[in-house]
Amino acid sequence: MAPIDLAAAPFHLDDDAMAWVHTTRDSFSPRDKLAQLFVLLARGTPQQAAEQVRSFKPGGITRIYSADLASEIALARELAELSAVPLLVSADLEGSRMSLPLGTSVPNPLGLAAVDDLEATTAIATLMAREAAAVGLNWSFTPVIDLNIAWRSAIVGTRSFGSDIDKVERHALAQIAAFQANGIAATVKHWPGEGYDDRDQHLVTTVNPLSMSDWEASFGRLYRKAIAAGVMSVMSAHIAFPAYALALDPDAGAEAWRPASLSRILNEDLLRRELGFNGLIVSDATAMAGMGDWGPRDQTLPELVIAGCDVILFSDDPNADLMRLVKAVADGRLSQDRVDEAVTRVLALKAAQGLHRPRPLLELEAARPQVTSEAHQATATAVTARVPTLVKDTNKLLPLSPSRHHRVLVYSGGAIVPFVPEPLPLSVPMRLEEEGFAVTVFTPGMAVNPRDFDLVLYLFAEETTLGRSRIFLDWVKLTGSTLGGMTRYWHDVPTLMISFGYPYYLYDAPRVPAYINAYGSSEALQAAVVEAIMGRTPFTGTSPVDPFVGSDQGKY
Repeated sequence: MAPIDLAAAPFHLDDDAMAWVHTTRDSFSPRDKLAQLFVLLARGTPQQAAEQVRSFKPGGITRIYSADLASEIALARELAELSAVPLLVSADLEGSRMSLPLGTSVPNPLGLAAVDDLEATTAIATLMAREAAAVGLNWSFTPVIDLNIAWRSAIVGTRSFGSDIDKVERHALAQIAAFQANGIAATVKHWPGEGYDDRDQHLVTTVNPLSMSDWEASFGRLYRKAIAAGVMSVMSAHIAFPAYALALDPDAGAEAWRPASLSRILNEDLLRRELGFNGLIVSDATAMAGMGDWGPRDQTLPELVIAGCDVILFSDDPNADLMRLVKAVADGRLSQDRVDEAVTRVLALKAAQGLHRPRPLLELEAARPQVTSEAHQATATAVTARVPTLVKDTNKLLPLSPSRHHRVLVYSGGAIVPFVPEPLPLSVPMRLEEEGFAVTVFTPGMAVNPRDFDLVLYLFAEETTLGRSRIFLDWVKLTGSTLGGMTRYWHDVPTLMISFGYPYYLYDAPRVPAYINAYGSSEALQAAVVEAIMGRTPFTGTSPVDPFVGSDQGKY
């Protein structure tokens, strides 16, 4: 087994912790060593999650939390009691719709970048970490240090801190520091860097097309900074980096397009040897086509570990995947030394999080004030109020007034949320009715006479999506007909367009006279936008991306 310096960054283990890592690893059966390499997705009921852990004995789980604090605390207690070796319990703490449903709603990274205040980002990351730790989480697959360069990308979307590398660096480092100071191991992703390809790794192996010099000046810089800051883990994604592969072998051919998750040269040579990363490498989710493109699972699943990933993220059939590793060890593809190395890093991350020491079981009464804290809510509300960004208002429409804009026609596609089959209704129409407006929500087939309205309001709410190649303004779908899709009212009726997510709709509606980006669709952000358009709070957000996508067309 290759030596791992557990006393060095990012683990910084003392003698007792190192002894626990080695003793625990050596006490595992061959089967249980392999099981430690799995983080399973726990989406079901607490009972299903507990049974999954009891039967498989994984190294960790990613819990999709419900809003029921009592049941989640009960699950955390049960998991602690039935696991001889403590679990890594992870989540994607990204904010907005990816906030913990039982905790405080906070802005997503693009929203925080619009505020661009490191104290605010630190405060939000701190409250996220404290609430997560209160329910048993100890690891987050954030921050995202991708760049919003290919603006059509639906997968980078609102998960990134924007397109400016200095801003991404500042806010990502602030989040890493706050998370890890409050008991949550941070992860930077998506290695080796996403943002120049507008496709989605869920559907295809994407490509980082940069030259080595350009990569070093951007993603190389970001990853080196994160590693120097002590980030605990890196997520190796289904992203190819042909420049590095071709620099090593100009005749690499198809191998130049191998995703990082399956690439030993990108994980072991570039990330570990050249960048000096000593922490844990976790794969991106293994069901993605960006990995599946590369071969049958019998081949690719063992290759993840062979190529340097210490953790296999998610499995639709854990027992079958475990047998794939067993066969790979038996036929010599996967060495026992490599397995032991990966298990060592899994256990080292657990020890770095203090999981090797006796810990009291979580208590509901102790957790409740953490996740329902008035101080946390006040912090989140104050930061959220600063997120909405007024991109343009060429006709000086704002602020709105029930006396001047009483009759409002609303076009809305609802909030599009991953894994939710139908769009969720937005509360803005209801909030405007409470302000004294008469609101009509358009339904397909409805006859529209512009003289019947004093304001037309377009509402969109698509944040980062999974499994969609594009986010765009589908006029025909929105209006229900081809003729409706070609009709514009803003020369007859004052018009405002608001995006609670994707920030680039001006590309599809460059002549809309007033446009706002809010970056997220949480109830808190919808409330903040209403406060701003009513003139009660100022628009202080600044665009963390170019909402005009390099064209002056949308500015007028």
